[in-house]
Amino acid sequence: MYKLLRSILFLFSPEWVHYSSMNLLKLACSIGFKRRFLKWCFSPPSSFPVTIFLGLNFKNPVGLGAGFDKNARYLRELECLGFGFVEIGTVTPLPQAGNEKPRLFRLPKDKALINRMGFNNEGVEVVTIRLKEWKEKKSNSKLIIGGNIGKNKVTPNEEAWKDYEICFKKLHPYVDYFVVNVSSPNTPGLRELQEKDALKKILTHLQEINKPLDQPKPILLKIAPDLTKEQIDDVIDLAIEIKLDGLVAANTTISREQLTTTKSKLEIIGAGGLSGLPLQKRSTEIVKYISERTNGQIPVIASGGIFTTNDAKEKLNAGASLVQVWTGFVYEGPAIVKRICKNL
Repeated sequence: MYKLLRSILFLFSPEWVHYSSMNLLKLACSIGFKRRFLKWCFSPPSSFPVTIFLGLNFKNPVGLGAGFDKNARYLRELECLGFGFVEIGTVTPLPQAGNEKPRLFRLPKDKALINRMGFNNEGVEVVTIRLKEWKEKKSNSKLIIGGNIGKNKVTPNEEAWKDYEICFKKLHPYVDYFVVNVSSPNTPGLRELQEKDALKKILTHLQEINKPLDQPKPILLKIAPDLTKEQIDDVIDLAIEIKLDGLVAANTTISREQLTTTKSKLEIIGAGGLSGLPLQKRSTEIVKYISERTNGQIPVIASGGIFTTNDAKEKLNAGASLVQVWTGFVYEGPAIVKRICKNL
């Protein structure tokens, strides 16, 4: 059924389809019996709870990665689809429009996407208000919410730590964990912040703010799949040194190796981060390397190329505690969480 619907949806602009379909889902979920029906259709039949990160209880290990619900607009709808957790953002201090359109592209032959969104979001003030309303209305919800935070495009790298601080303080009462995003390829110069000294400054500063609070929140770091082994070692060493709560592996890649999509089409699309099936092997390698190098001491959320139960099992067997889908959600449809959890 979804394959037929997907073939129709893929005739239209990816970004337009994204917002149109989510707004239609939002409309459906505003009607009680339809919302209950959708929940019955798409929620996993049984629970697979996971407890990590300072005792956070995830109802199942399948979450939605950052970038899908940038502005926390669709939490009720995504909960109806069975997700154990949803990572909102990337959120920046000031609202920003992101890069020029078109900026999201499908590669159907590769089951992949390329995006150069550029941290388009409504800004931390608006997102905070929306999350506050969610918490008040859905106080009994078991959905875990992560806050993925970044810097504004106009903020120079030497001042980036201030942007992360602003987002951290504003979102802290309303999210369950944080992910520091320094690995998107779509904000100029952002990946330079993955160097050890720059990372340490940002992460330790957030830890200093976090530690004295009544309810400290887990702080994770999202890394790029394009890091060298030496760079990954630096990240691991730093994570152990400062007792970071976890890592997310991995963000989108700038690599275009071994794609079926023609070179001419890729040249027309241009720059951006590649996600989906081509990232599957590399992300698993990174998860396994981190797990083995740390003896499993650092929890890892695996992201990249997860479409099926076997894909999720591969990541979990490699040492991941949780998995995130994004491109897989686009290609496999709203039943992806149910299908993955059914056979775990």
